[in-house]
Amino acid sequence: MIDFHMHSYFSDGVLGIAEILRRAKQKGYRALAVTDHCDAANMLDNIKKLKEFKKLSEDFYDIDFLVGIELTHIIPAQVSDLAARARDNGAQIIVLHGETIVEPVMPGTNLAGVQSDIDILAHPGFISDEAAQIAAENGVYLEITSRAGHSYTNGYVAKKALEHGAKLLVDTDSHQPSDLITIEFAKQILLGAGLDERQTETVFSNAQELLEKRK
Repeated sequence: MIDFHMHSYFSDGVLGIAEILRRAKQKGYRALAVTDHCDAANMLDNIKKLKEFKKLSEDFYDIDFLVGIELTHIIPAQVSDLAARARDNGAQIIVLHGETIVEPVMPGTNLAGVQSDIDILAHPGFISDEAAQIAAENGVYLEITSRAGHSYTNGYVAKKALEHGAKLLVDTDSHQPSDLITIEFAKQILLGAGLDERQTETVFSNAQELLEKRK
């Protein structure tokens, strides 16, 4: 399992980084990114903390650990600048909190994201054809999620991604130990979103592709 979207107690998760890595390893994870909720107030501080942990600890864990952030409820006009600043300061994985139907995300967030230097547009809800097409053109991955609520539109996201050639990933958006999943359960999430066996394997290949690009 490779998972690029999860949270620690640096935002609204319940675990520290070391415990996340240990529990994920026991679930069969090969790699993960911790992507705590960030905006202009805390983004650089969170990146610094994760970089310090990675520097001091990564040799002690048999799992690839990537420094990440999730830009969350960002004003669309700020997305491009904050993503660029995050990348310049060492964020390996940049997730943008997309227009999920269960939160009041500002309209235009999806479109701003796929036009910026992000890696993943998380739970993008009823993503438009325009945004899905630009995601495909710019190499932004669209997320299929196991997270309750955000997962309501998984089928729609998968459909739009396939129509426009955008690449898909499956992530957990984990906040607590019970949110971690096995690769077998991730496959069930993808099949439930309407993908077939071949398309499911492509999603897992996409995760490996992004890992090799960013680690």
